[in-house]
Amino acid sequence: MRVVAAMSGGVDSAVAASRMLEAGHEVVGVHLALSQSAATLRESARGCCTLEDAGDARRVADKLGIPFYVWDMAQRFKEDVVEDFVAEYAAGRTPNPCLRCNEKIKFAALLDKALALGFDAVATGHYAQIVEVPDASADGGVRRELHRAVDPAKDQSYVLGVLDADQLARSFFPLGDTTKAQIRAEAAERGFSVAKKPDSHDICFIADGNTRGWLEQRLGERPGDIVDTEGTVLGEHRGSFGYTVGQRKGLGLRVPAPDGQPRYVVATEPRSNTVVVGTRDLLGVDAITGDHARWCGPAPEGIVTVGAQVRAHGEEVPATAWADGDAVQVRLERRIQGVAPGQSVVLYEGTRVVGSATIAEAGRA
Repeated sequence: MRVVAAMSGGVDSAVAASRMLEAGHEVVGVHLALSQSAATLRESARGCCTLEDAGDARRVADKLGIPFYVWDMAQRFKEDVVEDFVAEYAAGRTPNPCLRCNEKIKFAALLDKALALGFDAVATGHYAQIVEVPDASADGGVRRELHRAVDPAKDQSYVLGVLDADQLARSFFPLGDTTKAQIRAEAAERGFSVAKKPDSHDICFIADGNTRGWLEQRLGERPGDIVDTEGTVLGEHRGSFGYTVGQRKGLGLRVPAPDGQPRYVVATEPRSNTVVVGTRDLLGVDAITGDHARWCGPAPEGIVTVGAQVRAHGEEVPATAWADGDAVQVRLERRIQGVAPGQSVVLYEGTRVVGSATIAEAGRA
């Protein structure tokens, strides 16, 4: 196969490219330029898309002896990921930009361009597994399923839950059967200079990790009230977009709770520009409605038993789920806390990813 290896400049994508080459594929390395003002040097482990990263990717490609290109997708990234991120927070939701980037950039824009140029597939350094199983609907054919990685600490199947069957058919994740420690050791054996390079984490386009400050620069200060569930004003905020359900720190309440117990954000209401706080027990939910459903294969028929996960490295909770038109209904076997609209719920059957949806509502059944 002719394969585009997405090379971020990190150790994972370097080893992924080398494994695809060893497997006998014709591999071309591609670095995605996603920043419209890429820094010369990486300032922290949070950032990415620096000129340093592009240089690291090129050096690995040179060592492997494969062609290497930089594809400019900064404008697409700005529109589909960054601007979406700002709009979601302004609307009182808590988005996951990594899922949006995988959906809109790496497995839409990148894959579409690769296919248009005559390539067969895209390979990335994500920690997840593709498993081929017999497909009864195709004579002698197989179906590709998305499964968790063997290393639970690095498993990234959650952020890949937005991929559909057609995208999975043209995707490779060569690292899914390996632990991170083994990947670093393999990179060192191959002589890659990135073998000990720190991982990037958190939100890649907010290098200092200060999400509230970053949003305030773009949305401006929007002072409003922090209230309890009865509407009593307890404090002020500079913008409801700076708060998310389940948050406890940084509330700055001037009125202590009568029982002395801590308060948590239980809702943000952008229309009235208020932040609602309450006791911890109010955070528990067991009923989720998700929209923008994405299935990693056939949509489930009827009510199915699944595991539901609402954070990238959160726990999986036993649940039942069913498709409801373009929406998904999920009922958890027990209540969980800190579930906010805008987050994604990803459904599993064993280690297999069934699909995902964006949380529209969360409450109690």
